[in-house]
Amino acid sequence: MEIIQTPIQGLLIIKPRVFADNRGYFYESWNRADFAKAGIHTDFVQDNQSLSQRGVLRGLHFQNPPHAQAKLVRVIQGAVLDVAVDIRKDSPTYGQHFSVELTADNKISFLIPAGFAHGFLTLQDNTIFSYKCSALYNKDSEGCLLWNDPSLAIHWNTENPALSEKDLTGSAFRGFNSLF
Repeated sequence: MEIIQTPIQGLLIIKPRVFADNRGYFYESWNRADFAKAGIHTDFVQDNQSLSQRGVLRGLHFQNPPHAQAKLVRVIQGAVLDVAVDIRKDSPTYGQHFSVELTADNKISFLIPAGFAHGFLTLQDNTIFSYKCSALYNKDSEGCLLWNDPSLAIHWNTENPALSEKDLTGSAFRGFNSLF
């Protein structure tokens, strides 16, 4: 496993060792001992999975403390543009984002600590997205930033994604009061 630090402290790209031959492939997508050796001590308590068609945008979601979630995300089938926005108000990168393409082919995972808003845009039909979460879902603590807020300057490369009602009415970043 190779762990790559992004320009935003705490956001990590994880490239697994993949063993492939004419039968297919095998890799460990998560191993507590390997993560601990790398200084990652996140305790995951819930796994989620979603299926989306091309052009679906989910996000930018987060849960406020004390129910804040770290996430380890990856694509099982298909491809996404995955985006994390730093909402840690004391962070030098507050309001900045990082994006990475996660695909079934590249098998990359993305570790997003608590204190980030997270979202993704599906790039292929029938994309299956997997999330490991460090806290259970808590509806009363959830928040959503507006996916296309100009002050965030995220280049989604889409003008008209398929959105949920929650994502259509996310909060603007300007005036947002982060609890992190």
